[in-house]
Amino acid sequence: MIFVTVGTQLPFDRLVQAVDAWAGTHASEAETSEPAAFAQIGATAYRPRHMEWADYLPAAQFRQKLEAASLIVSHAGMGNLLMAMQAQKPILVMPRRAALNETRNDHQLATATWLRQLPGIIVADDIDELTAALQRSEWQAPQMVRADASPELLAAVRAFIEEG
Repeated sequence: MIFVTVGTQLPFDRLVQAVDAWAGTHASEAETSEPAAFAQIGATAYRPRHMEWADYLPAAQFRQKLEAASLIVSHAGMGNLLMAMQAQKPILVMPRRAALNETRNDHQLATATWLRQLPGIIVADDIDELTAALQRSEWQAPQMVRADASPELLAAVRAFIEEG
């Protein structure tokens, strides 16, 4: 199952509609009774037709969907990225764009540029690239990241505070 998540602040209809269209052509290919995709879509008027969805999920359900997924599809939000990496789930990212009124500024474009170098993270700049990436049959898992700060980081912050 593909788990689509757009975060909690703004809708991201361009992403949800693209995955919904893809799911419409791939629903019959599912080998199990599991849906091809499930989406957390946020507060939006768009209602997916080819995948299950919820506006928002409680934290436990969100974690359950994340753990069950073979691929996470998301905006370039750090919360989703870190959770996917902690769970070692491949993630397909499409950054929001300010010019399309999907966000207040283009900070996600900078994040996406940096993410391109990391294994297990695929960046799609537009719907065509997103759809092409969804056609892949295998995904590389990202490197696991810690859920807490490293001792080295904590020591550096402590030294900075104590010296400052």
